Amino acid sequence: MAITLMLMVARRAGEGERELRAGGWTGWRPTHMMGRRLSGRTLGIVGMGRIGRATARRARLGFGMDIVFFNRSRLDDDEIRELGARQLDSVEELMQASDVASVHCPGGGANRHLVDARAIEALGDGILINTARGDVVDMAALIEALRHKRIAGAGLDVYEDEPAVPEVLRRMENVVLLPHLGSATVETRVAMGMMVADNLDAFFAGREPPNRVA
Repeated sequence: MAITLMLMVARRAGEGERELRAGGWTGWRPTHMMGRRLSGRTLGIVGMGRIGRATARRARLGFGMDIVFFNRSRLDDDEIRELGARQLDSVEELMQASDVASVHCPGGGANRHLVDARAIEALGDGILINTARGDVVDMAALIEALRHKRIAGAGLDVYEDEPAVPEVLRRMENVVLLPHLGSATVETRVAMGMMVADNLDAFFAGREPPNRVA
């Protein structure tokens, strides 16, 4: 889903679809709705866990993007080295180094507003993607940055007070908004249901549940 949002924001796909559906498209023009390509850009990953790594791998192998990342613990393993990924010491440093920054860390606790106004400002003319948890990004600061075009755009699948999405955000053209679709494939939702069933089977058989949540 993060890659989908990156492409939609970078290539202005949401804006283009809205223009066409509204009957505003007048035909091909050489400078119409110019976007930017992802190939050769730098992707910053906030939270290099399983999903962060999967996103980095797709961006590196699919688009030739350079990878930098921020993670609270130090990481140095074969996969990190294979991706040529560099670990940076702070979120602000990551933002300064990135053309696109994608959030993949848990929400709550110390991660609330981890991407704050200073971090967003450091992104400059970049793109912010959040498919993790809404409270990781300071939504008020993001809205201000988008309103004043301090960053190029954003792609969001999660929100700080979802399902409520600020009206001002819904009116903006430089942001792509999705209704928390990150796990919304038939295959993933079936797998989620099977995990619950496996936990129940193990519990009632007196075994350790394979996917404990508490």
